[in-house]
Amino acid sequence: MTSRAIIVAFAVAVVSSHSIAAEPQAAWWSAEVEQALQRAKDNRPELEKALNGAPIDQRKGMAFLIENMPDPDLRSLKADFLLSNVELAYKARKEVPWGKDIPDEIFLNDVLPYANVDERRDAWRKEFYELCMPIVKDCKTPAEATQKLNGELFKKLKVGYSTQRKAANQSPKESIESGKASCTGLSIVLSDGCRAVCIPARLVGTPLWADKRGNHTWVEIWDKEWHFTGACEPDPSGLDRGWFVGSAAQAKKDVPEHAIYAASFKKTKQYFPMVWAASNKNVPGENVTDRYAKPVAKTDIFKLQVKVVNAANKRVAVKVSVTAADAAKKQYDGTSLDETADTNNFLTIDLPPNTECTVEVGGVTKTVKTGAAGEKRLIEFQVKP
Repeated sequence: MTSRAIIVAFAVAVVSSHSIAAEPQAAWWSAEVEQALQRAKDNRPELEKALNGAPIDQRKGMAFLIENMPDPDLRSLKADFLLSNVELAYKARKEVPWGKDIPDEIFLNDVLPYANVDERRDAWRKEFYELCMPIVKDCKTPAEATQKLNGELFKKLKVGYSTQRKAANQSPKESIESGKASCTGLSIVLSDGCRAVCIPARLVGTPLWADKRGNHTWVEIWDKEWHFTGACEPDPSGLDRGWFVGSAAQAKKDVPEHAIYAASFKKTKQYFPMVWAASNKNVPGENVTDRYAKPVAKTDIFKLQVKVVNAANKRVAVKVSVTAADAAKKQYDGTSLDETADTNNFLTIDLPPNTECTVEVGGVTKTVKTGAAGEKRLIEFQVKP
């Protein structure tokens, strides 16, 4: 080969190598992910960086998030946020004894997501992983770990229920900063705490109880099947218990405002109704009323609910005594619930139906006639400081 030929061949090789180097990385993702990238507009490079930066064994998770995330997230979330979230979720899955038993579809939809509903997108996973993993280190099942978290996490964070919270849908950091949260805010904290240690978790709630007493939000966790618990309201007897069970049993699947819904990250035909943002139908959901609604069992008791407030109309915890005016003069005692309890949660006393009772609260007495068996009634007292 002549000198000129060698020079030409070398030049062609250099040009070819530069062309190869300049070629964009081939897309490995699905058409659905590609459609999401197109909706991301100017933020597309960040999402492509996340997709290409995810290790091969985490690509399925990254693709799931980008395919299903709402458009505002597509246009704002950065690669580092997504890569860290995905990495920590897969890391936790390898470390907990139940991680290997979680089906992929449950892991993707109920462990991996960085948000529950429309809360602010905080980077909470690293902080919660470091805080929650020591709490559940000796637990063997998701149910056991959830009970531990529900009993200890809120104490460590110094967060409790309050009607004085700034917003219903606070992010974890917003609730931690103020120390106050609604039932929804508390549920977001517990759900994220669970997800941080690979416990599948999701928000569940109703827009309005069937008796029109208000709305409520709680948490479901997956341990071979879905179970529920009230956030910051652990029951020592375990999951699938709570003050709202009776109200949930009266839910109506075919009446949208009285049905019970679970939030989903994966897109569904149903939306999750949010009473704090009634016009927002962008959070996917699932109607799960069938798992809660049950025929009202026959009973021989009347339920008397007692609410006690002070002069400022704030609920206070004081002793309540109820004496039935029957032959036995049976007495029932309890303590009213203060502002740390959910707004719709009251001291409830089971009494004989159709009988006269004397209720005493803080030196104030009222005579009450109970109604028929199976009915309930709320009475209110105001006491001095």
